[in-house]
Amino acid sequence: MPIQCVVFDLDDTLWEGESLIRNAEIATYNWLSVHYPHITERYTLADLIQHRINFMSQYPELHYNLTVLRKHWLAYLADEAGYSRALVDMAFMVFWLARHQVQWFEGVLSTLRLLAQEYQLGVISNGNADVHYLGVGGLFSFVHSASTIGVAKPHPAIFQQALQSARLTADQVVYVGDDLKNDIAGAQAVGMRAIWLQQAQQQTPTTIQPDITIRHFAELVSALKTL
Repeated sequence: MPIQCVVFDLDDTLWEGESLIRNAEIATYNWLSVHYPHITERYTLADLIQHRINFMSQYPELHYNLTVLRKHWLAYLADEAGYSRALVDMAFMVFWLARHQVQWFEGVLSTLRLLAQEYQLGVISNGNADVHYLGVGGLFSFVHSASTIGVAKPHPAIFQQALQSARLTADQVVYVGDDLKNDIAGAQAVGMRAIWLQQAQQQTPTTIQPDITIRHFAELVSALKTL
């Protein structure tokens, strides 16, 4: 069946994710140092990031909802430092706003606008970025996050929900992402085709085989024609 819908991951697919999240962590740390200094007196930036990683690892059942998980961590910090939990929502908003200062990969916006003229577009993400806040929500017919579905990629339920939203069969839908396990294998497990956006540092897969591999986002237009 010809492809009628293209569904996208967000972080590290439409924009660079690692430095974006780190910058958001720095913004949060700097804000805490001004407003809640007992926390940053206790932890360096590196220590605080590691503390968050260790804290979150204790709650695998919440990994589908990174917003709730981060707020739980902020509440722990507040309690530990003797502060009111009023800091939680404010500190999270500092992080959330900073994590939306995205640097789009070259060609993403023009390619999305071009594809939207021919295909139904959608989003499946494990993260808490909001394409509507970024001003491109109108390009997408549906947006599903792990937090709203209740499971994270590669769980089949989040991909199956996208198929229901698109009102298409799996062989009419292709998923585009950077993560071989969560994106490529997850989509293929429900019958979707999958295009891997291979980042420079990533090795060619040996066990998980994407239907197509691209290195630059603008290659997507021609790649879709070969499916």
